[in-house]
Amino acid sequence: MNVFDRKAKRIQRNRTALMPDYQLYNYVKDEVGYRLADRISDINRKFGVALDLGCGRGHVSKHIYSDMVSTLYQCELAEQVLKQSEISPEVPTYKIIADEEFIPFKEKSLDLVVSSLSLHWVNDLPGCFRQVHNCLKNDGAFIGSMFGGETLYELRVSLQLAEQEREGGFAAHISPFTEIRDLGNLLNRAGFNLLTIDVDEVVINYPSMYELMYDLKGMGENNCSWSRKPQLHRDTMTAASAIYKEMYGNEHGVPATYQILYFIGWKPDPTQPKAAARGSGQVSLKNIDQLDELSKQIEEARKNIPKDPNDGSDNSQDPKK
Repeated sequence: MNVFDRKAKRIQRNRTALMPDYQLYNYVKDEVGYRLADRISDINRKFGVALDLGCGRGHVSKHIYSDMVSTLYQCELAEQVLKQSEISPEVPTYKIIADEEFIPFKEKSLDLVVSSLSLHWVNDLPGCFRQVHNCLKNDGAFIGSMFGGETLYELRVSLQLAEQEREGGFAAHISPFTEIRDLGNLLNRAGFNLLTIDVDEVVINYPSMYELMYDLKGMGENNCSWSRKPQLHRDTMTAASAIYKEMYGNEHGVPATYQILYFIGWKPDPTQPKAAARGSGQVSLKNIDQLDELSKQIEEARKNIPKDPNDGSDNSQDPKK
């Protein structure tokens, strides 16, 4: 698989580091990084060694605290961006220049791998997931976020319609994103289990299409696929902006949708909980509408269990009996 020009992506990211106001363009990644760190804090465990894969400017790392992780590594493809990366305020943090496609860690050396809005530029995503799986210890966690397939659909549609009208055809200007139905399959194939995947949407209003495209460039999210068109004609841009406003505009300007896929996968371990045996359930799902009544019946049945004459205790208070 060779969809993206990784060298071009590294150059694009490094160029953002030269912008004097680069912090202004971190708003989407900062928000998603905070939400991802919140998911890590929800896990009732302190991880030993953690890796922030494709850390960017530390959008997740700056929200990692000592009760969550003992040691943190940051990996980033663009060296200038890595220099600007914020680190954890409490956890010892080490920075490494590394490509997400070639993870430089030994087998079973990590307890946690986290990645936020970086993996959508990886060519071989199944191979990347397998590398993460190999680097994790048993019962280690892989927690991440990716842009979903509906991301920037408004911009995609507007550009396609404008090009079709002005040039008689259209090219891909928005990077292909992973669909939610594919993400679970990829994680399963890589060997992860106990998967949790959920979807969120962040909608941001811009004055016009031009501000959106400028901000995407400031984020380092401009297209780097090999099939990308080298330039957009001015009249096509003007038409696309008008179409965008006509089709999706509101009183605040034009909205842009960022669909975020959050996922958690665990490396298998014998100590992990197992699914109940088939047919062991006591309540059928077809009776779910009667759940309150069934709960009352179960509680009444427990109260009517006779006491054990040998110990003088009330068995209804012992859940094992």
